[in-house]
Amino acid sequence: MSTARCILGAAAWRLHHRSVGHSVPDHIHTHTWNPHTAAVWKTLPEHPSTDYQTHQQPMSAASHSMAAVCQVTSTPDKQANFSACKRLAEEAKERGAGMVFLPEGFDYIGSSREETLSLSEPLTGDTISRYAQLARKLEVWLSLGGFHERGPEWERDRRIYNSHIIMNDKGDIVSVYRKSHLFDVELPEKGVSLRESGFTIPGPVLVSPVQTPIGKLGLGICYDLRFPELSLALRRHGADVLTYPSAFTVATGAAHWEVLLRARAIETQCFVLAAAQVGRHHEKRSSYGHALAVDPWGEVLGDCGGESPGMVLVKINLDQVSSTRRNMPVQQHRRDTGFYLSLE
Repeated sequence: MSTARCILGAAAWRLHHRSVGHSVPDHIHTHTWNPHTAAVWKTLPEHPSTDYQTHQQPMSAASHSMAAVCQVTSTPDKQANFSACKRLAEEAKERGAGMVFLPEGFDYIGSSREETLSLSEPLTGDTISRYAQLARKLEVWLSLGGFHERGPEWERDRRIYNSHIIMNDKGDIVSVYRKSHLFDVELPEKGVSLRESGFTIPGPVLVSPVQTPIGKLGLGICYDLRFPELSLALRRHGADVLTYPSAFTVATGAAHWEVLLRARAIETQCFVLAAAQVGRHHEKRSSYGHALAVDPWGEVLGDCGGESPGMVLVKINLDQVSSTRRNMPVQQHRRDTGFYLSLE
């Protein structure tokens, strides 16, 4: 099903919203309407270094079922990154979100292997402590991933995990998934050369979906998106929502990002939420953006675009998960594992 879209000029949009009693800041300059997203806007930044945009669904949704899927531009400056993420979380809370999703590298994106390792921390370090305080203050759940977590033999081997942390509204860590598929890719014709395994330990196991205010959440990170075995395993263990915090390259994102996210949603009949990095992090790296929310039918509910930080607010209606699975019972139709191995 295609998404109808009507672009209004800024003056027409202000006139419409003021006519129905909505307050509209003078610095709002674009508006997009579609059946799923009540408003899409960009505002001039509170701080000059941050362009900020919000995509919002109707605010009649209860806060416990509203998720904020965020898009940021991390740099090696951990303090600046925290400040930007904090502003997004505060805005999400104000607009009714019960859970806030931040992307891979929310803590920082280093400009070299050495810098990436030197800035890493344990889960007990200052960065996660600050986010725990933020979760308690705002009374929101947080999806933080991936975080540069120092590995168990850090003092010996200087290697890290890429860790997706779920934190409740009391600031407690309730789940940690460590990225299991590492991005070792050479695409010379696309200008892509990354070797994550050079400093990252692959996670040893999947983790069971965790109960959150928006449903049972299955955890992945970025490159994991390309492996349907992971999403199907999470679906078998009860996931209602899959989340893939990411920092896709511009080249791979333009080619594959949306189609992969929609495919994971369709095959599992889950909501899929993918927070994203966007724009230029430093002179060596840029990210694709387009933080996305997809429903269990594969319909895109919101897209943050590829230009600037912001968020999409989306209502997670678990009745839609149930009805999609009831009307097309894919999981019941799936054959046993031995059948799919019969070609071996």
